[in-house]
Formats: sequence, C-alpha cells, structure tokens
Amino acid sequence: MNETVKIIRVGNSAAIILPKRDLDRLQAKVGDVLTKRDTDSGLELKPFDADFNAQMQIAREVMAQRKRALRELAK
Repeated sequence: MNETVKIIRVGNSAAIILPKRDLDRLQAKVGDVLTKRDTDSGLELKPFDADFNAQMQIAREVMAQRKRALRELAK
C-alpha cells in the first residue's frame, strides 16, 4: 500500500512524519535511533542495534589491518 509522508523543516535539517503504525512496525518510538541503509530499491530503516554496530566496527578495523591478505585471498 502506497502512502505519502510529509517532509518538514527542523532547524537547518528536514524530517519526515511517520504514522504510529509505521513506528509500531519498526518497533520504534519518538527519540529512538534508527539505522538507515541505501539499497538498490531506495532507503531501508531498521531499529538501531548497538551490538551489531560494535561488531561491524571491529570487523572494519581487522579488514583495514589485513587489507593485503584479504586482497590475496580474494584472487
């Protein structure tokens, strides 16, 4: 089902108004943090997962340290 959402100005930024049922679907409430991801079909919003973000940061650091080895393994 397609619905419209309104973009409003908040200071120098912009925000969108999400209906309560969309917040319920995201399992989010006012003040929560969401993760935004670009996909081929648009944007994806998900509840923020601090554990996942911490794990990804560690993975990025390891990949940066082992860049040459990973490049060789990719061949």
